[in-house]
Amino acid sequence: MTRIQTNIRRIMVQKFFYSLSLKHRIWLAFVILIMFGITATGSISYLIASKEIQSNALKSSQDTVNQSAQIVNERLKNIGIAVRALMFSDPFKQVMTDAQNNDSSRYYKTWTSLQAVFSQVKFNDSMIDSILIASPIGDYYHTSNVRNTSLSFYDSDLYDQFKELKHGFWTKGHEDSFFMDKQPVISLVVEGVNDMGEMTSDVYVVINIKEDDLLDLFMENLSTTDKQYYFIDSAGANVNLAHTADDRSLTKQPEFIRQLKEEMTGSFFYRDSKKDYLVNYSRLDVKEDWMIVGIQSRGELLAKLNGIKKATSYVILGFMVLSLFIASRLSDLLLRPLFRLHKLMKRVEENDLSVRFESDYKDEVSQVGFRFNRMLDEIKQLINDVKQREKEKRKAEIKALSAQMDPHFFYNTLNTIYCKSVLGENQDVNEMILALSQMFQLSLSGGRDLITLNDELDHVRQYLAIQQMSYEDLFVCHIDVQPELLDNKIPKIIVQPLVENSILHGFQDRMSGGEIHIYARADEDRLYLKVEDNGAGLQPESIKADIMNPTTHKEGYALRNVYHRLQLYYGDQQRMEISNNDEGGARIELWIPRQGEGDESNETNG
Repeated sequence: MTRIQTNIRRIMVQKFFYSLSLKHRIWLAFVILIMFGITATGSISYLIASKEIQSNALKSSQDTVNQSAQIVNERLKNIGIAVRALMFSDPFKQVMTDAQNNDSSRYYKTWTSLQAVFSQVKFNDSMIDSILIASPIGDYYHTSNVRNTSLSFYDSDLYDQFKELKHGFWTKGHEDSFFMDKQPVISLVVEGVNDMGEMTSDVYVVINIKEDDLLDLFMENLSTTDKQYYFIDSAGANVNLAHTADDRSLTKQPEFIRQLKEEMTGSFFYRDSKKDYLVNYSRLDVKEDWMIVGIQSRGELLAKLNGIKKATSYVILGFMVLSLFIASRLSDLLLRPLFRLHKLMKRVEENDLSVRFESDYKDEVSQVGFRFNRMLDEIKQLINDVKQREKEKRKAEIKALSAQMDPHFFYNTLNTIYCKSVLGENQDVNEMILALSQMFQLSLSGGRDLITLNDELDHVRQYLAIQQMSYEDLFVCHIDVQPELLDNKIPKIIVQPLVENSILHGFQDRMSGGEIHIYARADEDRLYLKVEDNGAGLQPESIKADIMNPTTHKEGYALRNVYHRLQLYYGDQQRMEISNNDEGGARIELWIPRQGEGDESNETNG
């Protein structure tokens, strides 16, 4: 039903368009063209602005994320340096020595000495919440923190994780289980080293960073309200315990995680089921598995283009109004010469061929008018040519009939009939009179110019019957025609003159033994006719020259007559070849278009 309705609408639009005048169509074309041009310009401008804004936003957002990642990275590096400085302190060296010797006699003294070191480390970086040195002889920590003695470091997940990784590491946000305040922290776990840089005695240092302070540092340069930022690892899990995304967050989607490539920084556009997003990310040097990711709605990013859209719309409307006025005036100016030419054509329709278009301009419309004048001149010339050709055609038809009814043939036939009558050969007389009558009847053919091949061959047979009674034992004729070609229409009296040419010219020095062969075959879409004999032959070049340049000589008249009649009927679609066969006799070949019984397209009525 929808397709039918669509077709109906399309037909109605076509009818409406076709019903418009040329002026209105030109007017409509100008309006559409201007509208298209303005719309295209506005769209291109919008796309360029959109691309530029996106590019700038990508760069700005990427710079912001990189800067924030650099600040967090440097801060975590400084904490690592602070841990290194702690390990170089004398009290820590004493811890390493006592742990190696399993000597706990100086435990409290060393613990007291470490308080100043702990205070200095925490003073240098306020993000540090607590420090724990775990050793086989006891734990060391700042006295401002209350140790949860129920959990030993060596029984914790951090110890197991270190043993699995076999190197220091940063942990994601978790609740500090070593101290009673249970602060949410991010921990750095490293194994203690001696002066030689060697790890010994199962001494470990745990630095706990306040997660809230890290979050504040992370968000310090990311305070924009139109963006969301995440501190996550490569699996999409949040590093900050206090900043956990819900399960519907983009960072939880596998396709989103897959596009976070291994490069240190990058950006891409991501589309979920609702809308598009611009994503920037930057990895940390201290732990490449961690990264800061910024996510911004693409729609909000391009919100600045609304003003451009409105301005473009107003410009398009303004130019539409202007185009209506320009198109109306311009169409009147352009069509003025056409209207004048239209009036002249109406006079031509009334058979006034004397009108002529006049204009001082040399533009395309004026050129059409001048060609109109030339067309009228050619029409008048064609009319005269047609009249002249019609006269020549009628003359050719009269000559053709005259050529077939040669007075000598007519007189000789009558004399033969008279002689046979006197000799009492009444049967021959009757057959010759009947043949002559039928020959006249076929020659006239009811005024038709085209007859069937069968009728033409009957005409030839009647002619041969008369000639064989006049020249007894002079020749025999063989007719070989494909039966399906008998209904093909050809110009009348085409084959008979070729047979007559063989008898009168080919056998004029013979008393007997003459043979004439008539062939008819189909040659693709043409009818192929051939008449050849075993007579004296022809001079093909001389006859061809006489056909092209007719003279008053009677020799070759029949062939010239046939050729020009075929030219009159078929033009360049026919072909006639004149030659001698292998026996030295004449051979005439014709190729003409095939016409069925009901096809009257080439027939010319008399």
